[in-house]
Amino acid sequence: MDQELAFTSALDQADLVRRGEVSPTDLIELHLERIVRLNPQLDAYLTVASDQAREAARQAEKMLAAAKDAKDLPPFLGVPISIKDLNDTAGIRTTHGTAEWHDRVPDYDEEVVKRIKRAGFIILGKTNTPEFGSRAVTHTPAYPPARNPWDTTRTPGGSSGGAGAAVAAGLGPVAQGSDGGGSIRVPSAWCGVFGIKPSRGRVSSAPHPQSWNATNGPIARTVADAAALLDAISGPAIGDVWQLAPPSQPYLSDARRAPGRLRVAWTTTPVDRDTVVAPAWRDAVTSTLTLLEAQGHELTEVELPELDVTTLALVPASGTAARLDLPPTETLDTPNQTLLAYATGMTAKDLMIAEHEIQRVTRRFAEWFQSFDVLLTPTMTAAPPLVGEAAMGDEDFAGMLELMKLVAFTPMANMTGQPAVAVPAGLDGDGLPVSVQVVGQPNDESTIIQVAAQLEAARPWAHLRPPIS
Repeated sequence: MDQELAFTSALDQADLVRRGEVSPTDLIELHLERIVRLNPQLDAYLTVASDQAREAARQAEKMLAAAKDAKDLPPFLGVPISIKDLNDTAGIRTTHGTAEWHDRVPDYDEEVVKRIKRAGFIILGKTNTPEFGSRAVTHTPAYPPARNPWDTTRTPGGSSGGAGAAVAAGLGPVAQGSDGGGSIRVPSAWCGVFGIKPSRGRVSSAPHPQSWNATNGPIARTVADAAALLDAISGPAIGDVWQLAPPSQPYLSDARRAPGRLRVAWTTTPVDRDTVVAPAWRDAVTSTLTLLEAQGHELTEVELPELDVTTLALVPASGTAARLDLPPTETLDTPNQTLLAYATGMTAKDLMIAEHEIQRVTRRFAEWFQSFDVLLTPTMTAAPPLVGEAAMGDEDFAGMLELMKLVAFTPMANMTGQPAVAVPAGLDGDGLPVSVQVVGQPNDESTIIQVAAQLEAARPWAHLRPPIS
């Protein structure tokens, strides 16, 4: 019965709390027990905030007792959530995956954390991430590598790898992640859950500078949960350079209604034409096309415009290099030392050329996209690599580029700033999750959420549970 409650959706858990059928303390203790029991096999959490979570549960119960009308309560009062260890949290250790910050405890919450708390969520702890979120696997010498609950010899992906593993294993119904080149969609795909990379400017990064490529976003087991979490964290903060108009209706409403007939572009060929896509990931697209055709959508096979996604690397590398609080270079892992060497070897002119290229790509890709409502691709090109094997990209820039071949479909949406989702598409012959990516028009999360919900209804996935769960 406890396991069924752990795998109940966040929205349903919130409803149970409001109706008094389960208490916030019950929910928190259930999830803390599961973390104690299962996290040693996964290392999904780097820090478990047991004391803070229990105190927050007690405060939630006082709020419940004092409320005259349940409608006045925060929508997710008492529901557990995890925060990625790249996001600062007041009073909770935040390492950013780096050894020098093993005991760093911020005295403030980032804006996205504030909004999560205002929505009533209770933070269970901080999920594992590679150092400064620099790659698509959650592995760094400073801390144990995160492992995939479907096969613990494999990575869950990155950089929100701990978040993806935690949601898949029932160590929290939803998680906050972030995505700078696929870092929400990669672990969502490899862990068999649903993730949304919002549009550039949809979710504030305050108090930190906004990024060309990276954004906060939700990971969940259901489309509705992810949409509702996106509702909770969306919107600009004062001083944000990129600010988008709010959607015409809540994203949760989009998760509960079907789209009209859409023009669906699709491909199984990545931008890098030399990258090979494994049969199971091509088949995921083929089976999804059958479902979309049955819903009456117009399907068109396309060839993606050529994009030099390596251009994207200079921008986040430069951002990391420019941090005033950056630990000594010699304490960082090899990939970050490689990226810093790359960034510091470039000039201000090189960076400006890269930023201008991103704008040119954004315009060119957006113009190409005008003929379609959504784009369907595989999320990944193959199954996740084994923890510790060469494909983890530990050694040098060439190794990191080799790792990038596994994530060949995700960085384009970070370059262009378009929203994209990773949608579970069943299991491959080895019992590992496969997934498709749906990319939306600029600033249009609503349509891709509707498409994802339509696919969820046609091919449910929430009942699929990994061996470590």
